[in-house]
Amino acid sequence: MTTGTTTGTTDTLPDSTTALGAASAVLRRNWGGAYTVPATGLYPHQWSWDSAFIAIGLRHLSPRRAQLELDSLLSSQWADGRLPQIVYDTRRDDDYAPSAAFWGSAELPGSPPVPTTGLVQPPVHAWAVWLVHAQDPAESARRRFLQRAYPRLVAWHRYLRERRAATDGLVAVVHPWESGTDNSPLWDDALSRVPGTPRASIDRPDLRHASAGERPSGKEYGKYFWLAERYRDHDCADVDPDHPFVVDDPTTNALWARSELALADIAEALGHDGAPHRAEAARIVAAMEALWDAELGVYVALDRHTGELVRKATVGGLLALLLPADVLPPGRADALVRTALGPRFLDVDGTTPPVMVPSYDATADDLDPALYWRGPAWFNMTWLVLQGLRVHGLEDLAERYVAPMALTAAREGFPEYVNPWTGAGHGTRSFSWTAALVVDLLADDAPPTSQP
Repeated sequence: MTTGTTTGTTDTLPDSTTALGAASAVLRRNWGGAYTVPATGLYPHQWSWDSAFIAIGLRHLSPRRAQLELDSLLSSQWADGRLPQIVYDTRRDDDYAPSAAFWGSAELPGSPPVPTTGLVQPPVHAWAVWLVHAQDPAESARRRFLQRAYPRLVAWHRYLRERRAATDGLVAVVHPWESGTDNSPLWDDALSRVPGTPRASIDRPDLRHASAGERPSGKEYGKYFWLAERYRDHDCADVDPDHPFVVDDPTTNALWARSELALADIAEALGHDGAPHRAEAARIVAAMEALWDAELGVYVALDRHTGELVRKATVGGLLALLLPADVLPPGRADALVRTALGPRFLDVDGTTPPVMVPSYDATADDLDPALYWRGPAWFNMTWLVLQGLRVHGLEDLAERYVAPMALTAAREGFPEYVNPWTGAGHGTRSFSWTAALVVDLLADDAPPTSQP
């Protein structure tokens, strides 16, 4: 395990006012009129959970624009309720692979009139909708934002429950891209069953914007394309019993439970009964007991083909911290906090604690702090862990990471991810959710902007 050497110090960090202004400028540049692209070069379309995190930051600058961001995504919903991983801008179809032409969604039953993938991403959307509404309830009411969003969110969660949750009651992902943590060590065993020989030729426009050493390998991309082809060729219908990659994901299920609590708040704001949503959140948490690894102190993945747990500690295994202690099993919140603060992640009592939360177990021999989801720190995941610490009364501890995280982002040009220990940026720059979550972290100082 190599953590690298320190390349930056607080003496080289910009101040918070500069960081806030620079983050706001990134969001303005990446705004396309209806939504914000994650990055103008590497990610030129609309991504599902990116838009949710982006809206969380945008709400401080323009609540109306944050609402538009989520309206745009929700309007691309499939008839079965799924929210697609990507909504394509066909003017940029050569700039990302697989393209809209690869998916051919217009030919797939129940697809929306705009081109999309058939895959999904973690369900953080209801929580984002609630936060955006709460930022400016009057503007939300004037635009009937919750009235439009609520039935679509209910349909989205119904899709997860009815089409992706098996008898264990947990949501499975059918492709690593659906987890949002593409090449996480959690998927290695399941991917070993997947051929790397898709029919489509594999174009890698991503390598024009990031080095090969920071992206999944060509071998992994062959498997990704093969899985996507198989899912597409079965009409994205979730009815392929021999699909080789079906894995219960701790990130997806924790965010599903958290968003059910947000749906309860939305329902009650609209005069409906929130109790069914709170009961559903409790049911999901109870089902997640099948993913708990007491030795690692985190939730892990479960491979449905083998029935075995994937015993690797990733940052997604901490996200149940977003749920209140009275929703979690007794003692579980304390165990998760211990793991979050221990040597696998924040190592608060260690000699070289990280600036941000590593995406993978810092004690693992195969940790790589520069390679995508195999060790680097991601701003959305660190933001989620900080929210979880606050839920459990550790506000002062969470606040300790705010300035280093925000100022590192600004110094490195708002990168996609960073080395957790040095803060050195990796991946693309001017990354929208990085900028948006910096705005959220520094929100007390955020000046309002004119509504679009």
